[in-house]
Amino acid sequence: MTKAKIRKVGNSLGTILPAELLRTHQIEEGDEVLITVDADGIRLTPYDPDFEDSLAAAKTGMRKYKNALKELAK
Repeated sequence: MTKAKIRKVGNSLGTILPAELLRTHQIEEGDEVLITVDADGIRLTPYDPDFEDSLAAAKTGMRKYKNALKELAK
């Protein structure tokens, strides 16, 4: 667990991520991260465009085969 302080950055708020955390997760300056909010709080994960493309393809397939998937789920 890492503690960080929220600071004013221009008209927004932000935080500085510790170098060790960035190194561990192979995040570098200019990289994009995904921000997700769930019941436990806020989560940052490295952005992977290949995963996003795969997810979009899966959603398309699920829509196309919705009835078949419902039957298989029974």
